[in-house]
Amino acid sequence: MYLIRGQHNLELFNKKFPNEKLCGTIGNFDGLHLGHQAILKKIKLNAEKFDAKTIVFFTEPHAAEYFATVKKNNTEAPPRIFPWRKKVMLLKDFGINYAFFLKFNNSLRTMTPDEFITEILESINLVSFTVGDDFRFGADRKGDTNLLRDWGNEKKILIENTDTVLFKSERVSSTRIRKLLLENQFSDAEKMLGRPYVISGKVVFGQQLGRTIGIPTANIWLPKQKLPISGVYAVECMHLGNKIYGIANMGIRPTVGGNTPVLEVHLFEFDKDIYSERLDVKFIKKIRDEKKFDNLDMLKSQIQTDISKAKEILYK
Repeated sequence: MYLIRGQHNLELFNKKFPNEKLCGTIGNFDGLHLGHQAILKKIKLNAEKFDAKTIVFFTEPHAAEYFATVKKNNTEAPPRIFPWRKKVMLLKDFGINYAFFLKFNNSLRTMTPDEFITEILESINLVSFTVGDDFRFGADRKGDTNLLRDWGNEKKILIENTDTVLFKSERVSSTRIRKLLLENQFSDAEKMLGRPYVISGKVVFGQQLGRTIGIPTANIWLPKQKLPISGVYAVECMHLGNKIYGIANMGIRPTVGGNTPVLEVHLFEFDKDIYSERLDVKFIKKIRDEKKFDNLDMLKSQIQTDISKAKEILYK
């Protein structure tokens, strides 16, 4: 999959792929859930129909993250279901040909619907454009599907909506999945995602404190955006095709003076060196919230209790 990083690279894209016919869509695609997948399936079908390639437009950061930064109030930003790197990997796995990463900034925020159509959509050779059931665009979200259809009719571009995808009689959405993850309802979140909830990342060097108390951990690098999980979990990990059970802590580690989120995983019956290697962590069940202990001995005692609970969950 070819990644177009920003509007300024469109000219380079058009030079590299001149007259490429494209079937596209646009959205945030956080989680790439069943609703998103329905859109992607439709643009792939259209690509076959028009002998074209597929392209997905997505914004970074999320609009709500941008506004939270502007207001300097990070508590307003919604948690990410997945980091953006995971989103790109999922799009690639889905067979999308091109991903167009649009930076959400003041310039994009203030762009009128007509300007968005002229400056973004008309800058490439679209033959079809598919959007979700709730799609709005442009400054103050004034653009809608009717405006797109009028433009499509004029330019001979097929404009389509997808039907609403439901789960338990309610619309599948990223907001709903975030809520389920925050409430530790992994089974329903998995059904709406169409896959288990997994955080993947490279194992990096930490403070090595786990080794000093006899409970070594693999530390996973995380992006700065907050994720919808926090606390101690029973987990199932994959490393080089091998399944390994363990226990994970997602948090800032207040007992040792931490202040940035870290995913630490203690793998059961595992003692290999996996620094710089990727680890996939599937969250099975939450055991407890993260808390601060008065000393490392109390932390160690609690972790040993957590390990026993995790093994009861995982080996039942």
